[in-house]
Order: sequence, then structure tokens, then C-alpha cells
Amino acid sequence: MRVGISLTTNYPDVTDPRQGARCITERAAAPRRAGLDSLFVGSPMPYYQNTPMLGRLLAEWGQAAAGCLFLFPMWHPVLVAEQIGTLAAIAQGPFIMQCGLGWGDDRFAAMGANIRTRPSAFEEALDIVRRLLAGETVSSSRRFRIAEARLALRPAEPVEIHIGASAPPAIDRAARLAEGWIASPGLTREEARAQADFYRERCAAYGREPGAIVLRRDIYVGESSSEAQAVLQHALSRGYRGIPAEALIAGSVDEVAEQFRMFGEIGYTEILVRHLTNDQPKVLGSLERLAAVRAAVSES
Repeated sequence: MRVGISLTTNYPDVTDPRQGARCITERAAAPRRAGLDSLFVGSPMPYYQNTPMLGRLLAEWGQAAAGCLFLFPMWHPVLVAEQIGTLAAIAQGPFIMQCGLGWGDDRFAAMGANIRTRPSAFEEALDIVRRLLAGETVSSSRRFRIAEARLALRPAEPVEIHIGASAPPAIDRAARLAEGWIASPGLTREEARAQADFYRERCAAYGREPGAIVLRRDIYVGESSSEAQAVLQHALSRGYRGIPAEALIAGSVDEVAEQFRMFGEIGYTEILVRHLTNDQPKVLGSLERLAAVRAAVSES
């Protein structure tokens, strides 16, 4: 099982946005030292824009996989492909595009997109991005009107596409269209098992081998079990993101490793973590201890 990180870029309490950016940059160097397998930036609201943020963070990263999230169809597909071409050129290792439908009437309205047609718009945009990344010249007269579009800067190696999904039709879409599926961080253990089984079933129905089966999990690796539980209880007391306590992982190195192993046993190939505290020293300490978690999981 691989262990990666999805860095939060949400710092609502800072008065100077440069302070938040410095914290994010510091957190990108720590997982490289911990030997983690992947680095991503996600999109809790409000957030620093993923593309420029990842471009900066890649300077702190190494040759392991990296990528970021694009919420189709709120992006124009030619712009997405151009952004990926540049980011993949900066990255020293494989580039993975994470994508999802997006949500929120207000967010779609702000981008001039129609939330009611987002599934079909998603598939249309994804097809255009794939074709552009493959070197095709693309024209379209459908929702996205494009004439003779072609990338000048193509990735040096194929870009994997991972779709984040939790509803059955969306998991089916990931099985049909993507190289990987990302499960929601709010799933309970039984929900995570059932959705992984469903994803594999849908892959088989399409005659495809399952790709990366990724579980997002919000975690904290403590100096001790009691210290980790104190951090967890503090997060829960503030109504942590509406995620049930059962779906959060906090504990000592051994306790967190055991939780990761359990998800490996039910078929997940990667745990993609985010920290359930924004306290910078605690996050950096947890990342340092996450190296031991990864080693313990790899040995099992």
C-alpha cells in the first residue's frame, strides 16, 4: 500500500495570506523527507488556487508522483490541458490529474456553469483533455466550442486520471473512464468496503482491470496514543468538517499503521492523507512520524 498526502490550502484564520502560503510550502518539504509516495493539493473552501500552488510546491518535492484537483466542468478543458502540460513539465516524476464534478449552486453560478448538466459536461471536458494530452488536434461544436486546439507543451509521459466519486453513478464513471478512483474521506469502514467492492464490480463489467483504489483519510499521528486522542477531541469539539468520528484516524504510529493495513486488506491501494489539525508544529511532527507508519505498512 502506498501512502500519499493531499495538502490542505485552507487557512481561514491567517490575516496575511503570505503566511498561509509559507505554511503550505513548509508542509510540502516534510512529506518528501518522510518518503511519502505522492503529493497533491486539494480544494477545501476557501483555498489557494491549485495550479500556481502546486507549481511552487514541486520545488520542494522529488521524483514521486504529484498532482492536483480540477473540478470539471467549471474549467475550460483547453485551459486544464495547458495547465497540466506546464505542471507535468515542472514535475520530476509522474503527474496525476484528480478530477470531480464539483458542487454548490453558488460556485457554478460564479463560473457561469450549469450545475444541472454537470455529469455530461464533465465527460465532454474529460474527453477533450485526454485527446489534447495525447497530442491530438481537437475541434468541438458541443458545449465547449473549440477549433483546431492543440497543445504545444505535452507531458513527457502519460498522465493518469483519478476521479473522486461517492455516488454509485459517479463510481461507475470512474470505473469506465479513469485510471483510478478516489473514495470520500467521510466514509465509515463498512461504507469504504462496500464502495471499493462496487468499484471493482463496475471495472469488471467494463472489462477493465481496477486502477488505483485510493482512500482519502483525515489523520493525525501522535507522539502517543493519548496525545493523538487529545488532538482528535479538539477537532471534533469544533464540528470537524461534518465528518463522523469513525472516519477519522488518530493514534500512535502503531495504531495508525494498523488502521491503514485494515484498508489495504479490503482492497485499497493507497491512503491519501490530510491532517485534522491546522497547528503547524503538530502537522510537521505528524508528518515526521508518518514515515514510520509508511514503513510499517510496507513491511506487512
